[in-house]
Amino acid sequence: MALKHNVTRCAWAEGNDPLMTEYHDTEWGVPQYDSRALWEMLMLEGFQAGLSWRTILHRREGFRAAFAGFDPEKMAKFNETDVERLMNDPGIIRARAKILATINGAKIYLAMQASGEDFGKWAWSLAGGKPIKGNGKPAPASTELSETISAALKKRGFKFVGPVIVYAWMQAVGMANDHAKNCFRR
Repeated sequence: MALKHNVTRCAWAEGNDPLMTEYHDTEWGVPQYDSRALWEMLMLEGFQAGLSWRTILHRREGFRAAFAGFDPEKMAKFNETDVERLMNDPGIIRARAKILATINGAKIYLAMQASGEDFGKWAWSLAGGKPIKGNGKPAPASTELSETISAALKKRGFKFVGPVIVYAWMQAVGMANDHAKNCFRR
């Protein structure tokens, strides 16, 4: 997609990083309902813990290659050999705890599916079923709702899903629309 010129964006998307600008213009804040895509983004947000989203975004294709396209069925079968392969993959963040959490996240996703639960419907039901529109001011790091969703994810066994990560995920997948007041995407 060609980037729009002469438009006002959220401050974090302005600048000399075309990938961040494209992400802002095409993905961030757009309601995502596909269960697998929601889950993938939650796993990527978990890798962001302690880092910037820019770091993760610039490695997203590396993550997809390393994690079998974020196919939960394939990932749930990853073993210690796969973990070692991932720990040596320069295309991703090589943090053992985050890698293990992502593999476990695939197992949780599949367990939900096997019990007849749709991850996307479940997540959106926790968020009230429709996007929450922010006031256009700088967004908080977390909210009461992100704390509630974080607790629900942790109860399921997900890791790296604290309230701050969950709120960033909510923004990324359009559960929370926090585009700035003057942003063309608002």
